[in-house]
Amino acid sequence: MTDRTDRGALALAGLLAFAGVTHLTRPRFYDPIVPRSLPGPARFWTYVSGVAELAVAAAVTHPATRRAGGSAAAALFVGVFPANVRMAMDWRHQGTARRAVAFGRLPLQVPLVWWAVRVARAAPAGRRR
Repeated sequence: MTDRTDRGALALAGLLAFAGVTHLTRPRFYDPIVPRSLPGPARFWTYVSGVAELAVAAAVTHPATRRAGGSAAAALFVGVFPANVRMAMDWRHQGTARRAVAFGRLPLQVPLVWWAVRVARAAPAGRRR
């Protein structure tokens, strides 16, 4: 694996770790964007997503689990898209800056998924028995 590939994987892991930590330390920001269709309290889903982001970050960090971690990151980015849609809908009548953040997150998911898929594909295949 090249240094550039490693840097890309570690940067993705850093982004995921940052997101995971903020979900756990600043849950009030995330709670309102949890889709109402999910059962139970929003805080539960905020914490679950934070833990998932940290677990995926750890998987992406280690070369032995990087392929699975990259695939999980791609799935995670797709899975949180409904929360981004909810944020955009809830913030559509907010000020210009908040609307820009909320609507800017929607197309941002595409390069994030692409990045995660590239990390997964560049990782060495796991050992087979």
